[in-house]
Amino acid sequence: MDGMLSQEEINALLSSMNSFDDNDKSTNVQSESLTDEEKDAIGEVSNISMGTAATTLSSLVNQKVVITTPVVSYATWNDLADNYDRPCVFIQIYYKEGLDGNNILILKEKDVKVITDLMMGGDGTSIEGDLSELHLSAISEAMNQMMGSSSTSISSMLEKRVDISPPNASLVDLNESIDESNLAPFLKGSFVKVSFKMEIGDLVDSELMQLYPFDFARDLYNMFTKDKQAGDKNKATKQPASQSPSPVNSAQTQEAPQNQMPNMEAPQMQMQNNMGMPYMQGMQGMPNYQGGSYMMPPVQDINISPAQFQSFTVNQPMIPQPENINLIMDVPLEVTVELGRTSKSIKEILDFTPGTIIELNKLAGEPIDVLVNGKYVAKGEVVVIEDSFGIRVTEIIK
Repeated sequence: MDGMLSQEEINALLSSMNSFDDNDKSTNVQSESLTDEEKDAIGEVSNISMGTAATTLSSLVNQKVVITTPVVSYATWNDLADNYDRPCVFIQIYYKEGLDGNNILILKEKDVKVITDLMMGGDGTSIEGDLSELHLSAISEAMNQMMGSSSTSISSMLEKRVDISPPNASLVDLNESIDESNLAPFLKGSFVKVSFKMEIGDLVDSELMQLYPFDFARDLYNMFTKDKQAGDKNKATKQPASQSPSPVNSAQTQEAPQNQMPNMEAPQMQMQNNMGMPYMQGMQGMPNYQGGSYMMPPVQDINISPAQFQSFTVNQPMIPQPENINLIMDVPLEVTVELGRTSKSIKEILDFTPGTIIELNKLAGEPIDVLVNGKYVAKGEVVVIEDSFGIRVTEIIK
């Protein structure tokens, strides 16, 4: 029929429209980019901040932690889903002072289990089972201290206070779409990815990622370069001042000895030979410069004598004063009766439940310790006075 399209023509038209839409979306995603200078600056800031964070993590897990030089690139949510382990832990970090924006740290699930086990006093091998709220809480605290020290490093670079809010950790399955997660909106498009190689002793050899929105990365670059340019400018303005000679000081080195008339002709000839005429012309504006010669200021006659100090030699022996202990008789002291002590790891303490028995380092029937303000002073035995416990002192410790 005239004016009607065949089915083949309709399918070709729809295919071309879909291809145009896909190309348009791809162009929008890749429209965001950084210059080489911006990427270098972001890498430098990340390298310094993560170096401080590695030191903090090392003290938390009692293991050697190495976080290598970062690699700055771009990525999308689909890139993460294709190239990273699933599930993984996202730690969202928001800046509340100094910087405006947020970034996200990504750790593998296994790495989180190793770190939290080490923090709880384990050897890093108890990583079986699912990731629990206890793991997420522990890694949030670790990231809080790590990024807190990182913020301190950034503060020293930018010469302004930088502070973060407590991080929020969550387990994320990258198979899900970004719309189904409660993560930062900038992950829906293209973003900056900074990759680090992280090693924790012999237990972890993995990858740590930090994600930035483009606006936050550019703001960080602008602050960093602005502060660096200001420092270079101050250094440049101070450099000539420190190198320029002072005519007054140079002239004053020609002082004549006291009570002698200075010979002005010889210093003048010497300065002309050493400094040249530009130096003498520059001295014409000075108050003591007259007729091609510099008149030395008169030397003041100042009497100088050695300082006299009072002698502190004790001629008579000091008479010891009697101690008046009555002045402190009313000072209250804290008395503690200690039944015994023991040591437990954080993991064992978290396993406490009603009915848990804790074994102490004291034997049954052994005297208990009496401490005054934390100092061990006596031993005793437990007695019952009506409805209250008491202590009968059996030995005073000297």
